[in-house]
Amino acid sequence: MNAEQRVIVPLDVPDVESAIALVDQLLQVVWWKVGLELFTSTGPKILEVLKSRQKRIFLDLKFHDIPNTVAGACRSAASYGVDLLTIHAASGKDALKAATEAVQEGAAQAGVKPPKLIAITLLTSISTRQLAFDLKIPLELPEYALEMALLAQEAGLDGAVCSPQEVAQLRQTCGNDFLLVCPGVRPTWADKGDQKRSLTPAQAIIAGADYLVIGRPITTATEPELAWKRISEELTTVA
Repeated sequence: MNAEQRVIVPLDVPDVESAIALVDQLLQVVWWKVGLELFTSTGPKILEVLKSRQKRIFLDLKFHDIPNTVAGACRSAASYGVDLLTIHAASGKDALKAATEAVQEGAAQAGVKPPKLIAITLLTSISTRQLAFDLKIPLELPEYALEMALLAQEAGLDGAVCSPQEVAQLRQTCGNDFLLVCPGVRPTWADKGDQKRSLTPAQAIIAGADYLVIGRPITTATEPELAWKRISEELTTVA
């Protein structure tokens, strides 16, 4: 196993110039995540830049709306030819089903391969206490994440996003063909930041993650290339 195939680095920067600088600094990184901040700033321009450099793209816009709106957004997003696309499982089964159909339609109309559509189970910044007291959800956090993943699987989605601490249970229940993407992965030497439920890269892969999203430990490091190298070396130990 190598980090190039499994680690997705977020382009959490405000403009296209900053994004290009980061991509050109970390030439070994194949997978890049484009989220709300950068996409709102640049629109599809950044996707064109990444594709011109033969990069794989995780378009992480976390759609959460009524079925008709979600379908329209997924149809448009699929036309860009990205590799992964996100929607909140909490949008509900009707929206999830509409999204899966729209992704196929949008890709077919554009003549591109459809992205894998993956569901957000629960944001990794939310703690057990916040789930109960702020969101008023009476389930235990791991149970809620599992229920959201199963809802997505039933609706025909390709996978889910979950914290590393839920990934083992989701892998066991959802099977090996269900993609599991884990943000909130932190090497032992990195600051945890606002991630409440994290594991190290090696632990997350061993637990069953397909892809790891690792941002600040790499992008805000004094030497990002060195941080990437350290993570790559850690992952070779679990090949």
